[in-house]
Amino acid sequence: MDQRITLVTLGVRDLSRSIAFYGALGWRAHPSSVEGEVAFFDTGGLVVGLWSRDQLAEDSGVDDGGGWGGVTLAHNVDEAEQVDVILSGAVAAGARLARAGAPTPWGGYSGVFVDPDGHPWEIAVNPGWPLDEAGRPQLG
Repeated sequence: MDQRITLVTLGVRDLSRSIAFYGALGWRAHPSSVEGEVAFFDTGGLVVGLWSRDQLAEDSGVDDGGGWGGVTLAHNVDEAEQVDVILSGAVAAGARLARAGAPTPWGGYSGVFVDPDGHPWEIAVNPGWPLDEAGRPQLG
């Protein structure tokens, strides 16, 4: 197995609401999405999917207890001001602010919002992982 992830699928309770939420953040569903069933977002090397939480659990062979699944997604940016702008935009779109942007013990700056289905997103500047021209982190 190659060391890469190609798709992250988020289980959602209301697909239309979730598409609208991510749309408010500036994301656009890919044409290969199936209206009313599944949405795909091309994030530049990784696809993010939105699918019924119940169907995803069944397809994945797991029991869904409805709680946090032990995964936090992250989006890295170049400047602290970008963190705060993205957090504000997410809250305006319906997210819950879990942690306001602030300096981190590791020398960066980050904050966390939680989308309408409970998926946490860390928005961060990490000086140890500079972003290349395509926005991909370069592990130091």
